[in-house]
Amino acid sequence: MGATTFYNVSVGKNAKDAFQKAREKAQYDYGHSGYTGTIAEKSSFVMIPLPTGIKPLEYADKLIDEGDSRIDDKWGDAGCIAIPESDEYLFFGWASE
Repeated sequence: MGATTFYNVSVGKNAKDAFQKAREKAQYDYGHSGYTGTIAEKSSFVMIPLPTGIKPLEYADKLIDEGDSRIDDKWGDAGCIAIPESDEYLFFGWASE
């Protein structure tokens, strides 16, 4: 089985709430049987601070391209970046497919 990258923006009162909503939607859309290549495969996330002067999606791409150890495992944590001045969170990383 392989792996693919995923990106999800989700709204929530906090990151945990937004993560749960994103997982539930992916499970509804892609099923619960595993190997969907989506956030449905993740059970946890790690918060990653957004550096000044870079957009969340650009930073997520950079971390994936560089193989950042916090998100470089299809069985590990999803990355989570709080989108400034909103109640949105960007979840990203590798997922089994």
